[in-house]
Amino acid sequence: MKNLQWNLDPAHSEIQFKVKHLMVTNVTGRFKDFTAQIQTNGEDFENAKITFAAKIDSVDTGNVDRDNHLRSGDFFDADNYPELSFVSSKFTKISDDLFALEGIMNIKGKEAPLTLQAEYGGKMKDPWGNTKAGFTISGKINRKDWDLNWNAALETGGWLVSDEVRLNIEIQLLLQS
Repeated sequence: MKNLQWNLDPAHSEIQFKVKHLMVTNVTGRFKDFTAQIQTNGEDFENAKITFAAKIDSVDTGNVDRDNHLRSGDFFDADNYPELSFVSSKFTKISDDLFALEGIMNIKGKEAPLTLQAEYGGKMKDPWGNTKAGFTISGKINRKDWDLNWNAALETGGWLVSDEVRLNIEIQLLLQS
């Protein structure tokens, strides 16, 4: 079988995260500048090799002060670590449209294992004859696994920012000719 190269279509993809704030509501953020490459053995995505990177300066929560705080040394430390990355180690088919995505996430120079669920949305030709494929990727991480430790205790108990971060990723891939 022929190895195929797929690149991320950033115009039709989004990388979002949600974190509980004050233990009562979720704040949504996203990265606006990111790339991904996927190599498959033929048309099947099982055992695909996946690399992903996002620019820390592109983090956006809709609040400039919060975004600047996330870029600071309290969180991502964008001056010293301008990018986060992920490299897959396994992409295992669980059912017809469900995969387990395993790999290593690197944030702030610290690597830790990460397992996510990837739901295959299908493959289609667009009106210009390009082959596209889509995935919805989701999972949870503990931000402290990557030394994203800043927090503040609340007077009533609990913490300002939860340790758990939910990932919600929609990607559309473009088959390279």
